[in-house]
Amino acid sequence: MRHNKKFNHLGRTADHRAALLSNLAVALIQHKRITTTLAKAKALKKYVEPLITRSKNDTTNSRRVVFRYLQNKEAVTELFKEISVKVADRPGGYTRVIKLGTRQGDAAQIAFIELVDYDENMAKSSKAEAKKTRRSRRSTKKADAPAEAAENVAEEAKAE
Repeated sequence: MRHNKKFNHLGRTADHRAALLSNLAVALIQHKRITTTLAKAKALKKYVEPLITRSKNDTTNSRRVVFRYLQNKEAVTELFKEISVKVADRPGGYTRVIKLGTRQGDAAQIAFIELVDYDENMAKSSKAEAKKTRRSRRSTKKADAPAEAAENVAEEAKAE
């Protein structure tokens, strides 16, 4: 029976899967965005989000726990110095998976996974939408026309 055995094994042995997810997590932390298959991206999301949550509490024990998963000093340092500062006020959901389509060779679904607070394009678009006001051509033309007519009348009155 497979009760409560829901995580994706990714067609690998346990050691191979652990090494794969560790390497993907290190790449994600260093590059902030990586492209991989959709299944690996979803598995990585479940793997790396608890590590990011752990990095918010910068203690020796939490560093040791994270290092046990990542096995990379530079990645652990970057996680605790940079990323934990940026996600300090976020209560979860540190990564985003966006589907890109299918791969040409084997038709595997491709996606990229990125750290949410490091995507400048998404941040810029949300700010632009907030500042944007609704305007229509009709309202500007009608508003300008009476103002111009009033100015013309005022100038004619002064001339007389």
